Amino acid sequence: MSDLAKREWAKVPRRALTPTEIVKRLADRPGWKLSGDGADVAIERTFRFADYFETIAFVNALAFVAHRIDHHPDLSVHYDRCVVRWSTHAVQGISETDFECAALADALLA
Repeated sequence: MSDLAKREWAKVPRRALTPTEIVKRLADRPGWKLSGDGADVAIERTFRFADYFETIAFVNALAFVAHRIDHHPDLSVHYDRCVVRWSTHAVQGISETDFECAALADALLA
């Protein structure tokens, strides 16, 4: 995760991806799906865990990553799972940053 500190995330230009770009990138992110529509569109994945402790450990790690990159997901936290939704409110859609963040979330469990 040392790349988190090196990249100036706040200066990354963001634009809404086209539907074709979103479908293409989703094909490269197993487990992620398109969720919602219009202003509520996001990419989403449910991460499953053995118990609440593991779920919260993941949530805390993801919170650290989100803070470092200044891009925060919507989370739905349950006993044995966490639903993670990424979207970019500034572009009212899904940006490349959302897919980069999805990859970082996946990497927490790699």
